[in-house]
Amino acid sequence: MSSITTSTGAFFERSRSDIKSLSSQAETLQSQLSSGNKLDRSSDNPVAASRLRALARMDSLSKIDTANAERANADLTLAGGTMSDMADAIIRAKELATQAASSTLTGDQRSAIAAELDQLHNSMFALSNARDSNGHALFGGEAAGDAYQLDATGKAQYVGTAQVDDLPLGEGQSVTRSMTGPQFLSFTGKNGSATDVMATVQALSDALKSGTGTVAATGAATDALTDLQTGLDTLTTAQTVVGSRLNWIELTTDRRTDLSELRSTEQADIGGADLATTMTRLQETLTVLEASQASFTKLSSLSLFDQLR
Repeated sequence: MSSITTSTGAFFERSRSDIKSLSSQAETLQSQLSSGNKLDRSSDNPVAASRLRALARMDSLSKIDTANAERANADLTLAGGTMSDMADAIIRAKELATQAASSTLTGDQRSAIAAELDQLHNSMFALSNARDSNGHALFGGEAAGDAYQLDATGKAQYVGTAQVDDLPLGEGQSVTRSMTGPQFLSFTGKNGSATDVMATVQALSDALKSGTGTVAATGAATDALTDLQTGLDTLTTAQTVVGSRLNWIELTTDRRTDLSELRSTEQADIGGADLATTMTRLQETLTVLEASQASFTKLSSLSLFDQLR
């Protein structure tokens, strides 16, 4: 009688264990369908869970790199547009200098050219203090305020920092998000001294307004033409640098996008639940669970068990 009782207990325990296991499998599969994830706990697959955490960290770093790239792209695009406006102003200043170099101009005509040069100087000064995507000085390095200020004589002086910090783009790559004003506005003038386009325009305007005579005015205009061309060449070189940086951002962004897609695929392969397969397995598990419950009910009701009680 003892062995029969033991067998009966084992039957009930085994049935309970099987039904509990099937119920747990069904709950796990239902959870996977709801979340879309194959792993609910790290203990389900420690190696896969570790890899998923590593991929998640990579995604987080990629988001930071993406934000840096977007800021650099915005600032360099603003810089390129502002430089184009500055180049237009220099070209107009050259046209005025060419007119001023004529010995047939009257004093009033030179005064009119000087007045337009003053307007161009004001425009250049405003452009030199353009703002970046964060509202800081676009050409002031890391300075938050203005890049240029006017001294007591009305000459534009650079007051920004010496350089612009680089922004990381991932995988050890970086890009400089802008340029400082002196990097594209300053150059060595015809007389061998350091100057910039704003000082050149201001000096020509002052010479034309001084009334010192035709020879002095035409000479100042001729010298200004040389310096303005040098300034334009310097600015054009800077525009090329800005363009190459924008191209570099595009290349790194494309690579980052490709790597992100590869990570997404790997994450789906490692931790993502295949809906069709999971749904089929759930239906199969539920069917087996239902059959097991029905079998247990029927077997436990057999007359043999009634006689053993």
